[in-house]
Amino acid sequence: MSKKSISIEDIWPQERDCISRPERFKYVRKLIKPDGCVFCKEAQLGPTGSGLCLYKHEQAMVVLNKYPYNTGHLLVLPVRHVGKIWDLKSEEYQQLSQLLLKSAEVLEQVYQPQGLNIGMNHGQVAGAGIPEHLHWHIIPRWSGDTNFFPLIAETKVHPESLEQSYSKLKPEFDKLEF
Repeated sequence: MSKKSISIEDIWPQERDCISRPERFKYVRKLIKPDGCVFCKEAQLGPTGSGLCLYKHEQAMVVLNKYPYNTGHLLVLPVRHVGKIWDLKSEEYQQLSQLLLKSAEVLEQVYQPQGLNIGMNHGQVAGAGIPEHLHWHIIPRWSGDTNFFPLIAETKVHPESLEQSYSKLKPEFDKLEF
């Protein structure tokens, strides 16, 4: 009985349904800075500080993502510096959940997206760029909203600036009541 040799093609098929993005590590390394957590700084500044914080309540806040995947990309996060979801206090989790729902409603009202990606990357190996301060992403989506530009030129094209997004969203967040 002869042994069949195994080729690399048997183990690693030529066609795969994934895209490698090694430049992501450059982005992640830029976010981890020795002078403190960027989200804690946003919490200190609040909604009138840097132009990224749209709303801050006692234990939860919402900010525009400085490096958005799409126009209107929001982050909902606890005010307190916490990296593990199981370390959240019950009141924090409740307030975060409410703010997550209200933020999705604001995006629906302002941008009328065809869908939303809502989720969290919990931990660095799960894809979190800032794993030490947990946060949920809410990303408005439209049919055909992705194109070749990020892959070819490592550049994203958005139809509006962060300042324009802030100007559209802030008045709606100012109306929120808890």
